[in-house]
Amino acid sequence: MTTAFNSSKALTVLSRLMLPPTRDVSPAQAEDPELIAKMSREEFDEMLTLANSHHVVIRALEVFLQIMCNLGDDTRAEWAATAIAAESERIRNATSFLQSICAAFTQAGYDVTVIKSLDHWPDLGSDLDLYTNTDSARVIALMRERFKASTAARSWGDRLAHKWNFSIPGLPELVEIHMGRLGQTGEQVEIANSIARRSRVITVGDREFRVAGAVDRLMISTLQRMYRHFYFRLCDIVDSAELSESGLLDYDDLRFSAKAAGIWKGVATYLVIVSDYVEHYRGEGLDLPSFVRDSSRFGGDQLHFARGFLRIPIMPQSAKLYGAQLTTLLRNRKLKNSVRLSLLPCLATAAVVGQKITGSDKGIW
Repeated sequence: MTTAFNSSKALTVLSRLMLPPTRDVSPAQAEDPELIAKMSREEFDEMLTLANSHHVVIRALEVFLQIMCNLGDDTRAEWAATAIAAESERIRNATSFLQSICAAFTQAGYDVTVIKSLDHWPDLGSDLDLYTNTDSARVIALMRERFKASTAARSWGDRLAHKWNFSIPGLPELVEIHMGRLGQTGEQVEIANSIARRSRVITVGDREFRVAGAVDRLMISTLQRMYRHFYFRLCDIVDSAELSESGLLDYDDLRFSAKAAGIWKGVATYLVIVSDYVEHYRGEGLDLPSFVRDSSRFGGDQLHFARGFLRIPIMPQSAKLYGAQLTTLLRNRKLKNSVRLSLLPCLATAAVVGQKITGSDKGIW
């Protein structure tokens, strides 16, 4: 794991800020004061850019700020305070809109659950993600009438996944609403059907939101990282570690639900990757049941840092997870969902070709 975790100085600093050691650690895990105390403005800006893309700006910079205050370093403390203030204002505006959108759904008698976006709190993702079982015509009408929203152009992947992106005046972030399906090709109906039933209400600042339950939240993260993007953000590591240690995660229920969806091996692998990364920096990993580790296909040693993210290998590791998911759907006679999922390799190939020809995979992925 040395190559993966030490290939970016900014990532190393952020990881040490977010995952401080919990016991005696090896020299590789010990803090290097010069990484932070002598950071240049250029290095700070590089770290801030990476923190932004990894959704850890508030959490990481609050630790950085405290360190600078303890050192009496007013200059670097001001850098952090300014960045925190700007990000906090963005989050305040976004959560205000998010509360209004959820309230509008409730008033209309439509179910709605916030997924992914609030997993990073007190940080926030780059868009606002919601799930509903309400049909698309009603949702589109509601968003247009209540928020003057316009629908963004939909890619092939968006259409398969049955999701729409909305642009709202005054809200820089897009609102992404998944309707009746989850997964890259909309193949996951079982997980989608459990969202509303297992959701829970949480308090975020002075607002309340209905969010996905712990098991569904972990499965959604796995679908996103192990079956779609094939890379981790630092927030995925930190958020999932906190969820695992919160006591909210029922591992037996997780195994049962993930097996039914055909993604148990992916879920187990996701958790082991998180645990390995946490152990590298904190000195100890997650207290995972033995059946999780036994079902994992690979661990954190397969991560590599490239193009700003912690990437996992697609061939052969992720391809085998995809094959296991498709096999489960076929075995369970979920033929329509199997057909959807079988389109994923074609979609991915088209995205790669489009990227090489035009420099963008827009309209495809």
